[in-house]
Formats: sequence, C-alpha cells, structure tokens
Amino acid sequence: MAFIEDLSGRGARTGGDPARPSPVPSDGFTILPWTELGNGIVSCWQSLASHTAAPNPFFEPWYLLPALRQFDPQGAVRLATFIADGKLVGLMPLAFERRYHGRPIPHLTSWSHANQFFGSPLIEAGYERAFWHALLDWTSRHYGSALFLHLATLALESRPLDALREVCAERGNPFRVVHREERAALDAGPTPEQHLMACLAKKRRKELDRKRRRLEELGTLVFTRHIDGTGLEQWADEFLALERAGWKGEAGSALVCDARTESLFRESLTGAAQSGRLERIAFHLDQRPIAMLASFVTPPHVFSFKTAYDDSLAKLSPGLLLQVENLQVLVRTDIEMTDSCAAPDHPMIDHFWRDRRAIGNVTIGIGGRIRRAVGAGLAALEARNMEAQG
Repeated sequence: MAFIEDLSGRGARTGGDPARPSPVPSDGFTILPWTELGNGIVSCWQSLASHTAAPNPFFEPWYLLPALRQFDPQGAVRLATFIADGKLVGLMPLAFERRYHGRPIPHLTSWSHANQFFGSPLIEAGYERAFWHALLDWTSRHYGSALFLHLATLALESRPLDALREVCAERGNPFRVVHREERAALDAGPTPEQHLMACLAKKRRKELDRKRRRLEELGTLVFTRHIDGTGLEQWADEFLALERAGWKGEAGSALVCDARTESLFRESLTGAAQSGRLERIAFHLDQRPIAMLASFVTPPHVFSFKTAYDDSLAKLSPGLLLQVENLQVLVRTDIEMTDSCAAPDHPMIDHFWRDRRAIGNVTIGIGGRIRRAVGAGLAALEARNMEAQG
C-alpha cells in the first residue's frame, strides 16, 4: 500500500484504463489511482449512488470520471473504495496536498474542483460507521507527512457526518468543523403556490406577473422541461452561449472560457441524462433562450447545477420567472429537498428560497498522539480565524 505522499507523487500507470475488465475486489478498504479502476468497480458504482444516505451527484461516475479526466489526466487523485458483504458500499476521491490556504502544510483531503458543489462521500445507508473506521484505519497506517485529513463541503446535518463524529470520538481522533455556511435550499412540504405566498409579498407577486406578461408581449414565450436527452446537444450549445454573453463571459468565468469546464458540462449533462439524473428547464422568446437551468435529480435530493439568463432582459427577471416554474419540484413526492448549490447571500435565490442547508468543512487529526495534537491545533486556529472573518 502506498503512503499518502504517493497520492500526488505518481501519475497514471502505463496502460491504465478505467473501463478495462476486472473482477470486483474482495471485501476491504482500497485506495487506487482512479485510472486503474476496472469494470468490477465501475459497474456497481452507480448502484451505490442509488443507496446512499446523502446523495451526491458530483461523486457519481457520470460526473466524477469526466471531471477527473479533465482536471487530473495524470492520475494523481486516488479513489478510496470500501467493499463489504461482497458489494461496493463506500467511495470517495482523495488527494495529497502540500499546501493549505497558501501555507506549506501537508494534508490529506477529499478531492474537489470549482464546479463541484458537494463533497459527501458515497456511502450506502447503514455502512457509515464502518466506512469511516476503514478510512481512519488506513490514515493511521499511511499518513506519511500529512498532518490532518480535511473534508470539504459536507452536509453538517446528515447521517454520514453524525457517524463520523461518533467514530472520531470513539477512536480519539480530533474532529472540528472549521468552516460553516448556510446554503439556500427548498424543502418539501408547501405547494408551489403556498411557497410563493410565503416568500413574496402580494405586490411582488403581481410585479412578477406583469413582467411575464411584458415578455409575452415582446414575442412568443415558450417554457420547456426535459428529463431525458431530447435535443440535449443543442440545449447545451444554447446554454453555453447564453452564459458567455452575460457577466460571466465578461469576467472570463463562463464555462466556455475553459475547454475543460466546457467539456465537463457537456459530458456530465449527457451522462446524467443517460442515468435518469437530469432535468432541464428553459424559457425561449421567439426561439431564443432567455433563461435556462440544469439540475441533477438524485432522490430524495435535487441539486441546481447551472443556470443562466439573458442580461439584456434583466429588468424583466427571466431568471426569477424560471425559478417560479422550478417550484414544481415541490409537487414531486420522491423529493425532500433541493440544494441551490449557490454561494451564501446570493442576491436572488437567498430571498426566493427561505430554507437553508448547513454545509461545512471538517478537519480530523490523524496518526499518533503528537501528530493528532498538531492537527487539532491547526484546526482550532483555522476555526477561530473563520469565526473572526464571519
């Protein structure tokens, strides 16, 4: 078994192919370069994603593998897999980082990138404690120079995190939440009409009706909703062009500004549609897109992945009108919560979605007593800094 430094020190092995045939490994916890996964793991990966207590589309194979191909072509990232009772019950990407917030502090971390908005590992319900025990067992033997384990963008109120707290307390691994934010969410319960009445005053609702009528006066306004791959290539083209034409294009942060993010967007939408995980809604005015939203549907949760609207029509609020249509998710009996994936204090969604989901980063001390104490001290310092900034 490689030490943690090897997570960043080796590239993909010659001939590594994530789709090559191989049997499902025997029970146990394994860490391998993602490029060396075989069909034995990949074939049961999607099944695991459907049985986790904390759904995470960003770690499902149709999203994570394209992301790894784009942002880690050399295979430095490893996938931790946990097999128990003859089936895959846990999976998460791991990386070794030599710097932490710009400082030379080596640590082990869950791998992420700018277009990943949730970081909970895929763990089958009922195996949470066993997964965390297996991961911490591995880090206790193979910590190398890493001073702690850092896990980012977790749901702070979830079964997996509750289990992690319990396991750390039992083992004596220091555990600390070092960052916390309240992300806008949409909880099931009210009807779409009840939600509108609760979050928008009567005057504001009338104003939105007026804006929609004004859009209809400008031309033929058409709303569409797709849950399959129908017209997906054209839809993706339109979305990318719409986003680039707005402020993100001017700032150089639109998806199309980087060939890697454009490719990830296209591949992930295709994969999500093929896996029954995609919903797309849009407004077109005279066949021209003016507001679009792509969401990943992973019951009982939905994740609002990417949205864009026509800046030239900003006074008529096409983006907000599209969110009104998006409230139909409240009608679904299989959905308990929709995660906005938006930054805290988002100027539009924070006022329109009144529910909140607690998201945060945690740091866990690993290794022997002295190393754990060092890791705990660094985590405490970071937590204090975050509190001071907040």
